[in-house]
Amino acid sequence: MTALHDAPTALERLDRQPYTYVRRELVEPDWRRFPGWSHVTEAQWRDAQWQRVNCVKNVKQLRKVTGDLLTEKFYDDLAADQETFATMSMLLPPQMLNTMAVDASPADFTDAFLADPVRRYMLPVKSDRDPHWPSHPHSQRDSLHEAEMWVVEGLTHRYPTKVLAEMVSTCPQYCGHCTRMDLVGNSTPLIDKHKLSLKPVDRQDQMIEYLKKTPGVRDVVVSGGDVANVPWPQLESFLMRLLDIETVRDIRLATKALAGLPQHWIQPRVVEGLERVARTASRRGVNLAIHTHVNHAQSVTPLVAEAARTALEVGVRDVRNQGVLMKGVNATPDDLLDLCFALQGEANILPYYFYMCDMIPNAEHWRVSVWEAQELQHAIMGYLPGYATPRIVCDVPYVGKRWVHQLAEYDRELGISYWTKNYRTGIELEDPEALDRRYPYYDPISTLGEAGQKWWSDQT
Repeated sequence: MTALHDAPTALERLDRQPYTYVRRELVEPDWRRFPGWSHVTEAQWRDAQWQRVNCVKNVKQLRKVTGDLLTEKFYDDLAADQETFATMSMLLPPQMLNTMAVDASPADFTDAFLADPVRRYMLPVKSDRDPHWPSHPHSQRDSLHEAEMWVVEGLTHRYPTKVLAEMVSTCPQYCGHCTRMDLVGNSTPLIDKHKLSLKPVDRQDQMIEYLKKTPGVRDVVVSGGDVANVPWPQLESFLMRLLDIETVRDIRLATKALAGLPQHWIQPRVVEGLERVARTASRRGVNLAIHTHVNHAQSVTPLVAEAARTALEVGVRDVRNQGVLMKGVNATPDDLLDLCFALQGEANILPYYFYMCDMIPNAEHWRVSVWEAQELQHAIMGYLPGYATPRIVCDVPYVGKRWVHQLAEYDRELGISYWTKNYRTGIELEDPEALDRRYPYYDPISTLGEAGQKWWSDQT
């Protein structure tokens, strides 16, 4: 038996754990370190309109902000990616750019910027991409087939009791890995985007009419794009119309802007309008939540925490995070746990889901295999409160979200997993085999062994 005086101290016990929790105070990085923003005041920085006007949309504007901090080689790498691989156009609010390479010195800035996890998914460069398999052979523009399941334009009825309402096809910022790259954002040299054809008022009328005559739907995710790009009076009107439908019991507002442009969500007119909606939802017994999208702890700043706290103070029931699991960004236990503790402990944002990155074109360098995701789920268990421990899920085409341990069969050599489901999507109501079929999902080929990689090479 170990003598009492030989027992490890509390600090030693922490050091022996695979992960050590240390509370870290949130800090707003100093935007003045960028030459182009050296004279920007705090009042300007907190202004949503200033943030939108000063978004970085091209290499020329990035140069104006960063000055001599980045090398010509980096700019060439960025331009090459925009020309040949990018599925999303460049759109970076100052708030997002300011969370990159936070502690880098001017001498080391380019290297730190290249290695930065937020930069890796918000501002991809050509050298990031997988040189052998930039796209999986089974990748698709609309990898989840959402448009196939539109019951009216922009309204995806994929699950029996839930729908997705795409209000707008734009965002305040564009993420390189966007699952809706087929529709969202400006066209790129590689991708000619599809467009919403109806006027917003007509599209919203059709959505409301469908929901009125479909009482089995109780849960509406109001998304896009990003609801932060819907003019507030229009969004508030739509939400109030949803609240008039007796069978709608849950409404979720999907907005990465809570992290990418928190200034939007602390504007007085938006806060006042959100409070009106939240009070109406509370009176009618409807759960109103905000779902945001944060992928790294660096993005959780005091302004993000203020935006989340403000939403909760005016009556929004929950603010939750749906991150995306990405190699080079957050696909380690330490990165995931650091992010979850920053969200839950410092910003009142509930860690909810981490989705495996979807099988869109040119995304293979971000994606992880199912077995890697399973190992990560195992590694983060036991540290966070149970209600704040996120589920890592695979969004399987034609199936939907499945916890990564729910697969039915897994061929590790070829990287093919098979999944089943317990409901029919709207396009399978007459399909007698929908509930018996096994639906495939594919690991990144670069994660396979030599035999698996050879098999895929032979197939293609």
